[in-house]
Amino acid sequence: MKKTLTILLTATLMLGSCMHPMKKEDATAAAPHLEKRGNVTQLIVQGQPWLALACELGNSTSSSRDYLAPYWQQLKEAGVNTVLAVVSWEQTEPLEGQYDFTVVDNLLADARAHDMKLALLWFGSWKNGITSYTPTWVKKDTNRFPLAQTPEGKPLPILSTLGDETCKADGKAFAAMMRHLKQKDAEQQTVIMIQMENEVGLHGHPRDYCPLADKAYREPVPQALTDWLTAHRDSLLPETMAAWEANGCKTEGTWEEVFAPADRAAEIFMAWNYASYMDRITAAGKAEYDLPTFVNAWIVQPEDTRPGNYPSGGPQAQNHDIWRAAAPHIDILSPDIYLNDFPEQLDLYARSGNPVFIPESRAGQGGAANAAYAIGAKGAIGYSPFGYERSCSSEANATFHDFYQKAGRIASLILQAQAEGRISAVWLKGSEPMKVKDEMLLGDVRIQCELISSGMRNGGAPQLTGGTYAPDAIGYAIAIRNDDDYLFLGSNVRITFLPADGDGIIGLAKVTEGDFSEKGVWQEGRWLNGDEIQLRYDLLYAVDEGFSGQGLNFGRPEPSFQRVELFKY
Repeated sequence: MKKTLTILLTATLMLGSCMHPMKKEDATAAAPHLEKRGNVTQLIVQGQPWLALACELGNSTSSSRDYLAPYWQQLKEAGVNTVLAVVSWEQTEPLEGQYDFTVVDNLLADARAHDMKLALLWFGSWKNGITSYTPTWVKKDTNRFPLAQTPEGKPLPILSTLGDETCKADGKAFAAMMRHLKQKDAEQQTVIMIQMENEVGLHGHPRDYCPLADKAYREPVPQALTDWLTAHRDSLLPETMAAWEANGCKTEGTWEEVFAPADRAAEIFMAWNYASYMDRITAAGKAEYDLPTFVNAWIVQPEDTRPGNYPSGGPQAQNHDIWRAAAPHIDILSPDIYLNDFPEQLDLYARSGNPVFIPESRAGQGGAANAAYAIGAKGAIGYSPFGYERSCSSEANATFHDFYQKAGRIASLILQAQAEGRISAVWLKGSEPMKVKDEMLLGDVRIQCELISSGMRNGGAPQLTGGTYAPDAIGYAIAIRNDDDYLFLGSNVRITFLPADGDGIIGLAKVTEGDFSEKGVWQEGRWLNGDEIQLRYDLLYAVDEGFSGQGLNFGRPEPSFQRVELFKY
């Protein structure tokens, strides 16, 4: 590391904004799409990467333009730049073959009026695994559109994945919506992603027992699946490999002859059928307008003991290989995460190169930490709390509001750093699951982070004692590196530095606080020194441990920026 090296962040911002200049004709040349940049996959809109600081509306909110109207400005002021909104099959095709896209047109007009993007959620055959957003003419014709059944033959309020006519009808309606969308939005690119259905999977039992499903379950596993497993054998997820190895990695046989145990075989059968069904619908839509598509998973809960306790066959982490094999037109397998162990859950959905996008999670301070971790540590395309329009102005969401606003002002820096591998993040929590310390490695510096919720440690002067924090405190930090200059966006955390090679001591040459303008220009505030950065006075102990005794202090839940230039001695 050089002794000192000052990087002008304003210049970096200007450089970032000038990268990949977009020609005027390029605006309509390429639809929104996913693109691999460095080690991350980014969403490209109008030729530039887009960071979706999103929210998902309540499921019925978008069905009424008047109901939604007062929320647009509130969301805009809360830093939201992308709205996830439902478009339902029942509302767009109330009579078979007769389409009404008023909901789509209203969403396009109102999003544009507030300079926001949209991700449309297609609620067709299933929502939360249950069939409730289909048109009346579908609901009433269970002969043409068969329902899933229990082992006793009782019908469930869930369309069977084996209903060929159902899949054709859903796909036809979705394709019509996408055709309309291309006509109305290909140039403006207001809609940047599509969610297919919602939290699909069978409730109650590991598999469907309707006559069509019973017959299919006793037939040989499709060769397309066994061929895919064979071709990808060296990279299969452990959950897939365990189920396949249990019966000797057979490439022929019925579902229970190829996979084991029986419940797992049934779950894989359902995953294949859900994914195949949804891939047919997705392919029909993409043939009209090829936008990035994702599905969202009702994730396995701690109390669940078997498939069917959670929707069996959905895009849960253990089923990702099956979904990849059956649904090549679906781009992202996303988790809806409401559990407290957010990093652990997200790790499961970031495997095998799966792009990271969280369509449903929490807001509040915990949501800010979740979003920071996803964006900074996992290169996420975006993050979205559910039903945020109803609470975005509440005091409980003030720190989430602040995080979105600040992250939005440095979105170009974040996206460039993601692509270049110069960004990381930590997620800290004072209660179950307790995680009060973590570290990042950026360049040749170990960045150690500790949870706090006041500016000082126990006993006043900072020493070796544990950090001071309320049991419910949650903290986070995003770090972006520019050689020896680091930008931090942090909350409830204190930060110290160690050389990665263990040689020498890292000192703080210059520390400043500040903020970014709406146009992303750094506005320097105080120069911090003395009490503001002296975290330890037990210098002999600190030096023996390789520390300078100085560091950064983000001792409040409200997020803030600090820049630090480091040197080594």
